[in-house]
Order: sequence, then structure tokens, then C-alpha cells
Amino acid sequence: MKLVTVSGPPSSGKTAVILQLIERLKQDESTAGAVKFDCLTTFDKAAYVSSDVPVQIGLSGKFCPDHFYISNIEKCVQWGIKNKFDYLFTESAGLCNRCSPHVQGVLAICVIDSLAGVHTPRKIGPMLKYADIIVITKGDIVSQAEREVFMFNVLQANAKAHVIFINGITGQGAFMLRKHVQTAREVVSLQDYRLRFTTPAAVCSYCTGETHIGDNYQMGMMKTMEFR
Repeated sequence: MKLVTVSGPPSSGKTAVILQLIERLKQDESTAGAVKFDCLTTFDKAAYVSSDVPVQIGLSGKFCPDHFYISNIEKCVQWGIKNKFDYLFTESAGLCNRCSPHVQGVLAICVIDSLAGVHTPRKIGPMLKYADIIVITKGDIVSQAEREVFMFNVLQANAKAHVIFINGITGQGAFMLRKHVQTAREVVSLQDYRLRFTTPAAVCSYCTGETHIGDNYQMGMMKTMEFR
């Protein structure tokens, strides 16, 4: 089974891109499943179900989405193998722009919205900087000049990635993405695999449920600002 990690900021069009891609893969009679990771809730399950794509939903709740993802990704792989999928796509929450969901040796895609602002690519961390493929959505809504500036900033953040413009509604560009996905490596387990970058670090009193404000309640790994 070929595993592909898909990340990106909220509402950038990750689900739409995955569904358009799966439709192209089905033309080769390939089968695919998806695992959607989010925090409190998600409405994307209905989109997968309506497209006849088997899907599992993982909600991290009060836990860090990255840590939750890493703790469950091996189970996702085994679910995909059990169902004999040719492809399994994991879609991560990407809420803080610092998320690190990509695995060494596993094809990594980051989806980013061209309406997010021309400087946004430089504000996004490992999920864009360590991706193999960067998909830019909603490019049809902005001008050619804006697209070129946005793409320039994407390449400034990750010069090694393949950049593809995709229309999540019409699917334009999805065939090109399919060619890259078809080259993904097969996996049977992620045991002993490593992340491409470290996850956000936070082991503090607020992680364990503390709600009081003040130095007396701040214990563990904390970071404070310096004012001059």
C-alpha cells in the first residue's frame, strides 16, 4: 500500500484535492482510503462518504494534534493494509502552521490557499518546508501576477518541492498530481520510521489541565517573552 501524508492550513482545500486525486486514481481501478485528523470536530466525513471513499476520523480533543497523529498513524497504516487499499491518504489538522506530520520515506503533500496572503508561505513551518509536493488551490480567483508572487514565496520557503496548481472544484491539475502520487513508495508498517521534523514541544502544567494564570502555576516546559 502507498501512504501519502497531506497537510495544510484549515480551509485550504485539502479534502477537495484528495477527492479529486482519488477520482483520477480510480480510473486505473486503484482503491483508496482516507484518515482525517482534526481537533474538536470535522464535517469532511460526509464528503468522503458521498464519494464512496472509506474514511476514518480521528479527533485529538485536548491533545496536541501532532502528538495524536503520531500516536495513531501506525494503526491507520494497518487499517489500510487490512482493507487492501492501493493508496491511503492521511489528512492532518494543520491548525497552528507549525505542525510536523510528514514521515521520512513517505510522500508528503502540503496544500496551501492562494487567497491566504502572499507572505503566508513563509509563515508556515515543517508541513510546507519539508513537503515533497506543494499544491496551490484557488489560483483561479487571483490574478496571474498574484499567482506568480505567491508561487515565488512558496519556492522561497521550499525550493525542492514540486509545485502544482489545482482547482478543487473542477479538478484541473489533478492528473499531474496523480503522476507524482503513483511514484510513492509502498509501506507495510511505519515501525521505526522517523518524522522529517520534530513536533511542537510543550510539556507544561497547562497541558495537564491547569487553568490559573500566574508564575506560581506555570511549571514544565515554558517560554516567556522578554520586554525591553
